[in-house]
Amino acid sequence: MATRYWIVSLPVQSPGATASSLWSRLQDSVSRHSFDTPLYRFNVPDLRVGTLDSLLALSDDLVKSNVFVEGVSHKIRRQIEDLERAGGVESGALTVDGVPVDTYLTRFVWDEGKYPTMSPLKEIVGSIQTQVAKIEDDMKVRAAEYNNVRSQLSAINRKQSGSLAVRDLSNLVKPEDMVTSEHLVTLLAIVPKYSQKDWLARYESLDTFVVPRSSKKLYEDNEYALYTVTLFAKVVDNFKVRAREKGFQVRDFEYSPEAQESRKQEMEKLLQDQEAMRTSLLQWCYASYSEVFSSWMHFCAVRVFVESILRYGLPPSFLSAVLAPSAKSEKKVRSILEELCGNVHSIYWKSEDDVSVAGLGGESEVHPYVSFTINFV
Repeated sequence: MATRYWIVSLPVQSPGATASSLWSRLQDSVSRHSFDTPLYRFNVPDLRVGTLDSLLALSDDLVKSNVFVEGVSHKIRRQIEDLERAGGVESGALTVDGVPVDTYLTRFVWDEGKYPTMSPLKEIVGSIQTQVAKIEDDMKVRAAEYNNVRSQLSAINRKQSGSLAVRDLSNLVKPEDMVTSEHLVTLLAIVPKYSQKDWLARYESLDTFVVPRSSKKLYEDNEYALYTVTLFAKVVDNFKVRAREKGFQVRDFEYSPEAQESRKQEMEKLLQDQEAMRTSLLQWCYASYSEVFSSWMHFCAVRVFVESILRYGLPPSFLSAVLAPSAKSEKKVRSILEELCGNVHSIYWKSEDDVSVAGLGGESEVHPYVSFTINFV
């Protein structure tokens, strides 16, 4: 599937010519000179023209609105990719109204029920803007809720897998490691990995009420080792100060099986919530991408119609098409399109000063026909 398409319109200018005859000429030229370029008719309905002033006024909105609608489409697509990756799901082809996105574009049919062709163009554009803006707002809220749960899980994971200086210690300590009585208490000391010999030589002398040979190593990571030490409860504060002076950190810790079980249940619930929200958000994104992409293609049809009238004049008489040339074929396809406009001296050439009217999509190149690019990614 191509990911970059041109939507173009050519003027039906020769006496007795029709859009159908021009289409046949375009098909013939492309098949003879650039046979590997996919070519499709882009069906733009007879929309309500209004006045030239109304079209000129609308042109400014078309520039900004196209950037906005296209941007929301890409945001949703990227969100889908992130959600599929997070769930270990292989990315599938996105669809619009049940068909692949490229098929929807190349076989585009105007939705008269949704956007009546007799409605003013400004009203159609406004309807698309409102609908897409609402979807974008909904996505922000839904994504924020999902990311909040992910952040909570990340915080818990950091506590469980970070350095001993900051991580949760409850899953490293067993009941038999702790001594708690009326007079004795067990503390947990964080010892720099390369200071363990120093700790074992010094801890008993940090206070006279430390139980001899009571220190036991429970765990070691890349930076620190976790040791227990048992002493009389009355000297805990003094021992902490002395330990800190020697470069050893005593972590505040109270062993509680109930609290440990509660944290485990919280973790399990967050994992379930995250998966449920991921699945829900992914399904919403699939549906919303379809909605936004459909709106975007209707918007493109309006652009083709407005730009063609502003460039070729009234009454509307033009052929619109979709092409997907390869990079090496682009120059040849451009020359084919220019030839069908007459020649290089075509009256439809626009100067750089006219691009604001003739090239509403902000195309960097200027051509003697309407042209803008659609990028799916």
